[in-house]
Amino acid sequence: MDLQLQGKHVLVTGGSRGIGLACARDFLAEGCRVSLVGRNPQHMEHALASLRGQGEVAGACADLADAAEAMRAVEGAEARFGPIDVLVNSAGAARRTPYDELQPQAWHDAMQAKFFTYIHVMDPVVKRMGQRGAGVIVNVIGMGGKVATTTHLAGGAANAALMLATAGLAAAWAPHGVRVNAVNPTLTLTDRLSEGFAVDARLRQVSVEDVRRQAESKLPLGRMATPEEVSSVILFLASPRASYVSGAIVSVDGANSPLVV
Repeated sequence: MDLQLQGKHVLVTGGSRGIGLACARDFLAEGCRVSLVGRNPQHMEHALASLRGQGEVAGACADLADAAEAMRAVEGAEARFGPIDVLVNSAGAARRTPYDELQPQAWHDAMQAKFFTYIHVMDPVVKRMGQRGAGVIVNVIGMGGKVATTTHLAGGAANAALMLATAGLAAAWAPHGVRVNAVNPTLTLTDRLSEGFAVDARLRQVSVEDVRRQAESKLPLGRMATPEEVSSVILFLASPRASYVSGAIVSVDGANSPLVV
């Protein structure tokens, strides 16, 4: 299927690893120009090396919890490749904290790490898209905002806030030609997940493979998602093939949370 994305400029935050990097690779395969933003220079260097020769791609490092840095990243991307046609937000993740260890600062930190890293990029980009009368935003959020877990309350609250922002911005900017959607992935095979499994294995004094098997045994499809499987949904939502889809929150969780709403 031709997704009709040829020549589009796509900005991917959190683009140096995981789902963001998978998106970058897939957008390049569709003939897009891709700008990546990440926080870690080493990860960015490795990401750009892995994408070399696949198309027009550039990367920049920024702490998106800082609104000024986020604005500089947006302006740098547009100076390089022109107006942003598609924004994929995949940066930031809140630390998991047991409920009895939560302090007010943990809630603040979670909002900074997940909510504001997205808002700081979305705010200037959606306004520029609205002025031009066209654009698409896809936010990678997470099921923690729909299903409360006692070790992810602060992060889940940030995810829930992002879902509301997604739906609200979709309604507000639809008359200006801008679509805004979100995806909520399940456990996905990324470096971040592997790091979490390693910590869990040390705490429980079991092997990483045991932790992974136990996690997979709870999933209806019997396995975790790959970044590419999540990326495929993101590309569809970003494409003109999804031209009447806006304000949607799409679960990419293999029926792990079979919710009606």
